[in-house]
Amino acid sequence: MSKNRRLPRGRHSTVRNVPLRTHWLLLTTLVLTLSAALLLQGYATHMFDTTADGAHRDPGTADAVPEQIRTGGPVIEGSVGRTAAVKPRTIALTFDDGPDPRWTPQILDVLRRNGVRATFFTVGAQVAAHPELARRIVEDGHQIGVHTFTHTDLGAASPWRRSLELRESQLVIAGATGVTTPLLRPPYSSTGEALDDSAWDSVVQAGTEGYLTVLSTQDSQDWRRPGVEQIVANSLPADSEGQILLLHDAGGDRSQTVAALERLVPRLKASGFQLTTVTEATGLPAATHEAATVDAWQGTSLIYALRASDRVLSALSWLLWAAGAISVLRAVAVFTAARRHVRKRRVPWGAPVTEPVSIIVPAYNESAGIEAAVRSLLASDHPVEIIVVDDGSTDGTADIVEALRLPGVRVIRQRNAGKPAALNTGIAAASCNLLVMVDGDTVFEPDAVRMIIQPFAHRRVGAVSGNAKVVNRGGLLGRWQHIEYVVGFNLDRRLFDLAECMPTVPGAVGAFRREALLRVGGVSDTTLAEDTDLTMALCRDGWRVVYEERAKAWTEAPATLGALWKQRYRWCYGTLQAMWKHRGALTQRGQAGKLGRRGLLYLLMFQVLLPLLAPVVDVTAVFGLIFLDPLRILGLWSAFLLLQLLMGLYAFRLDEEHPGPLWSLPLQQFVYRQLMYLVVIQSVFTAIAGSRLRWQRMERYGSLQVPVGLQPPVGLQPPAAPAAPRGPDHQDADWSR
Repeated sequence: MSKNRRLPRGRHSTVRNVPLRTHWLLLTTLVLTLSAALLLQGYATHMFDTTADGAHRDPGTADAVPEQIRTGGPVIEGSVGRTAAVKPRTIALTFDDGPDPRWTPQILDVLRRNGVRATFFTVGAQVAAHPELARRIVEDGHQIGVHTFTHTDLGAASPWRRSLELRESQLVIAGATGVTTPLLRPPYSSTGEALDDSAWDSVVQAGTEGYLTVLSTQDSQDWRRPGVEQIVANSLPADSEGQILLLHDAGGDRSQTVAALERLVPRLKASGFQLTTVTEATGLPAATHEAATVDAWQGTSLIYALRASDRVLSALSWLLWAAGAISVLRAVAVFTAARRHVRKRRVPWGAPVTEPVSIIVPAYNESAGIEAAVRSLLASDHPVEIIVVDDGSTDGTADIVEALRLPGVRVIRQRNAGKPAALNTGIAAASCNLLVMVDGDTVFEPDAVRMIIQPFAHRRVGAVSGNAKVVNRGGLLGRWQHIEYVVGFNLDRRLFDLAECMPTVPGAVGAFRREALLRVGGVSDTTLAEDTDLTMALCRDGWRVVYEERAKAWTEAPATLGALWKQRYRWCYGTLQAMWKHRGALTQRGQAGKLGRRGLLYLLMFQVLLPLLAPVVDVTAVFGLIFLDPLRILGLWSAFLLLQLLMGLYAFRLDEEHPGPLWSLPLQQFVYRQLMYLVVIQSVFTAIAGSRLRWQRMERYGSLQVPVGLQPPVGLQPPAAPAAPRGPDHQDADWSR
């Protein structure tokens, strides 16, 4: 028989442990980029004012509007208060709100057939969505103007937003057409007489930024869709005075406008009117100019950014629907599995298991709770021997246990070699065929050992997971972990049990068949999650791993966010290591295949991929609150929270726990959940980078209490010369690896 080799002191200190920073920069950049894309998409799409230009709006006071503006021409240079009038018997055809992929091409076709040029006041967001139509407008010889970026009321907007609306519109026009334009028509404007003080203020500001404000003198009222004949009638001038005629090529069904234009243009020509653009109708210089290279590049980039943000939003919508559907299906599956598991566990495993048990307690600096742990194990109502393996503690852990002089308790001291080596040392020293492994910060209930070994009545069972419960539940962090243990871990274990794909027997409370441990070579030290690695190895070897919820043990949970981060980081990273190590189970058959195609895929989906999407979900939720219907978003969040609450109530009832801590569930969504997905992100990047972590001891707080009034039963006497028994058809196992 080969000797049990121990890892040399400091072995783990030679393993590369590089702190990663690049991935946090990458994550921050990704979130900021996503936020910017959603902000751009939200502004361009959901800040869009779809109210018709001619819809009634209550005018304000007009005391500040100069008289020469109210009575002057429809083209206004606001910075100097000058106006320009339209030449007699001249009509400038103007079209607002486009370009539209359906109606703008039809209107352009009508104008081309009749040899007429017009002015199109385009909305920036529409130009970004259909740049090819803006290019056609310019290429066909028409003038292009600005109608703001989101069709906003400039009079009601703040000065900074006015500038933003005009600048962004100008940029997308430059990017789409290669030209810039000084022509501006404010949405919801009409004639100069209708200007109020706020509208005049926006005209003045636009003038200082280089724009000519173009109002209308005649409204076709096509936005009302009154019928083709009525649109024609509304568009005919009453006399020979020149007019700027308002029409629309977007903003709804414009079929009546197209049909009316077919009749109106020939009729106006026959009446001797000249149909032309705004600048030609007023005698002003040519409006458009070749765009500067930087403006053209910025405009093109803005167009691509808007298109990309639209695709991002579409992809996010599908992802969110998929994530929501998967979450609901998971909830249904877990709930159904829990009900079936309850019914199934009412049937005994077989004849009661009464053989003695060896309990292995690996310990490293566990002085705060080791006495409580050992005394609780001795208080078991089942015969046990207890082996405490001190892994080079520096706080006197071994001395504390030895000073207790408890019957049936042995202490083995070894140089610091890591938890797997400590467990393997305990396995080698154990004298029983059934082994229970327990952390040094865990207190067992008196019947926990007896309960956890009963499934071994079934010959295929190689390991049993117990029910770990949080002892330090005070404060929000304690409550949140308590909820996670009861609702998350234990409900999942019921599902894994039924599906025969249990991925983890927790180190706090687990039982193993000695033969099964020998067949897989003991506890491996190649991953940080030695319990997950061992459990997966047992499944791949053909053993059933089950969950016994009646075997309850109390463990200390981290009491600070920093300690919680370290613990979960190790858990998550170790689980990723184990998943990768046992990926071959995906293509195997039998029990191994169940682990691979059920357990591993479940872990990948719900413990890796969904947490990685969590930042996207949060950013999108904020997007919805700002740009969508906040009541709808809050309703969806409330429905999701209600689903979690119902699962929590059911899980707490199954575990016979008081549901009081569930009041903190809503708060858990704003701190705890974010911490958990950051842990997953850190773990994934660490795994990709190839870095490794050492076995980290969690800080102890002394929450565990020594059982009072319980006398330990007579313990088993340790064998004189402990040795590792051999499994059938197996040679001596080198458990240290």
